[in-house]
Amino acid sequence: MAAKIRLSRGGAKKRPYYYVVVAHSTAPRDGRYIEQIGTFNPMLPKDNPERVKLIEDRCKHWLSVGAQPTDRVLRLFDGAGLLKRDARNNPQKAQPKKKAQERAAAKAEAAAKAAEAAAGGDEGAAAEA
Repeated sequence: MAAKIRLSRGGAKKRPYYYVVVAHSTAPRDGRYIEQIGTFNPMLPKDNPERVKLIEDRCKHWLSVGAQPTDRVLRLFDGAGLLKRDARNNPQKAQPKKKAQERAAAKAEAAAKAAEAAAGGDEGAAAEA
């Protein structure tokens, strides 16, 4: 059984409240879970100690038996000092995708041709005068 430590959403519309749960990897996000091991309230300020509450011994237990935390839960664990999260760097993320790059190249090429034609037209008018 592949267990995941992830967030399960609760709370009202536009007022999120999350439970940190251990669930089977195929279970739905807000569906069945094995154990609740904490809570996360993103509506509170970041310096408020009530924002993230974790049952640390249960978190350590589930990590020791092989449960994999999601990226967001890993951030919470890193803040609590339970687990170290390596900073990620993806410089390619900000790049446009292939089709957008092709469109930009075609647009730049068309603009260069138009500028060349306009410059060529101006030189011809100046030569006639």
